Amino acid sequence: MSKKAALSITGVLGLLCLVSASGCSTVAGPNLGLLAFPIPVSPYFQKLPEDYFWEHERYDRMPVLGPITPGSPEVALDPPSDDQVMRALEKARPVQGGLPLLQEVQRVNVHIVKEPVADYVDEPRVYPLVGPAQLHHAHYKCIVYFTEVTRVGWPVPYTTTDEDCQEVIYIDKDHLHMVGNVDPGPGTGY
Repeated sequence: MSKKAALSITGVLGLLCLVSASGCSTVAGPNLGLLAFPIPVSPYFQKLPEDYFWEHERYDRMPVLGPITPGSPEVALDPPSDDQVMRALEKARPVQGGLPLLQEVQRVNVHIVKEPVADYVDEPRVYPLVGPAQLHHAHYKCIVYFTEVTRVGWPVPYTTTDEDCQEVIYIDKDHLHMVGNVDPGPGTGY
């Protein structure tokens, strides 16, 4: 056997040893085929479930608070957060999803004014899965002042700036208050 043939056989055997030792070519369990390789996902499609979870966790659930104590004011304690107002504005008038370098819209210099519109408590009633409770309504009018900057990059690049933009968003922050005994009956002292 010639020296070249022996060297090539040794190289091939060494390469086979390296490949088999790496674990990339051997399968010890069930094989997923093409599903075993990662598939790239657009950030847009990744952001949708993250936004859904964020809103569900913080804003879609109705809290059940303790009972309203007699003599205390029946006012809602927490106005909507800036994040909740901006998410509601994004649903009403979206600016996300622009094409970079083609057209982009941005909201800058954002100022939010929150005004309570209504704050009242309904009569006690029985809610399924909660029990006797009172529904506390809190309605807010949120005015968002901002500067809207639009950048277009093709076919003729230009930028427009609208400094006097405002949007009005109405947000309801309803929650439940527990009630101890809805109808105590006669002779209980109430």
